[in-house]
Amino acid sequence: MKRRQFTKVAGLGALAGIGAMAAADSTEEIIDIHQHINFSGRRNEDLLAHQKAMGVSKTVLLPAGSELALASTHGGKSNGLAARVFGTEAAARFAAEHPDSYVFFCNEVPDAEGAVASLEKWLARGALGIGESKFSLEVDSAPMIRIYEVAQAHEVPVLLHFQDGMYNLGFDRFHKILERFPKVNFIGHAQTWWGNIDAKHDQKVMYPKGPVTPGGLTDRYLSDYPNLFGDLSAGSGKNAFDRDPEHGAAFLVRHQDKLMLGTDCSDAVGEGEKCSGSGQIANVRKLVSDPKVRAKIFNGNAKRILRLS
Repeated sequence: MKRRQFTKVAGLGALAGIGAMAAADSTEEIIDIHQHINFSGRRNEDLLAHQKAMGVSKTVLLPAGSELALASTHGGKSNGLAARVFGTEAAARFAAEHPDSYVFFCNEVPDAEGAVASLEKWLARGALGIGESKFSLEVDSAPMIRIYEVAQAHEVPVLLHFQDGMYNLGFDRFHKILERFPKVNFIGHAQTWWGNIDAKHDQKVMYPKGPVTPGGLTDRYLSDYPNLFGDLSAGSGKNAFDRDPEHGAAFLVRHQDKLMLGTDCSDAVGEGEKCSGSGQIANVRKLVSDPKVRAKIFNGNAKRILRLS
């Protein structure tokens, strides 16, 4: 791997005009690359209202895999992405009912019988990618390799939930996958992904606090591998910027061509302290003063990587 120097200096200019950008700008187009059907039991009508409240114009629905009692699903405890999320059929149906504002990925338990056939079926029916892949498997295990091979054959991205000890294990080896599949666009997400923006990150800590030491593994991966991108969603994504806004501003500018807005919040309101998605949208507006950079993060990168119109 290449080694690069990382400092906070590059992002200091991005802090200028923070106050002016804190308020919502309804003219900014926002694409949300990370939402779910039946997320923690949320009703479909509440999802529609939630996305509207956040100002999202297009939403990517990430389904769960089949409900199976395998080691990769922790004996079934992690079915539904451990959040009661419905599968690809439900996501595809909802997207078909709202074609102007919703699209969908497909998903399957990687070591399930017929996983490859299932993914290929849904990709042929309009799925734009594979994920959220959230299973207790090594990132370089044979079942995961088969998933990457499907993505490569169909030229679609894969979105991965990295969580130490739980899902997509072996983040420190993930560079080998990036090198083996250079034509597959991978999208990173979740606690271990965001914790590793810090060069001193303790892998056992899911929501670290305090100032970030630049140059963590995620930072280096994003800089060194053209086929890796970042999903800003969830409490883990919001925490990464809340804990050190100065570093966050630099990070957003440094990786402006690699980051995409995602929300991954299960509330029914779309605003307030319980909605991490609206909080992360506010973070981008607060920390990025250049409207061209914000546009990349809010919609441009998603259009390019997911081939959205």
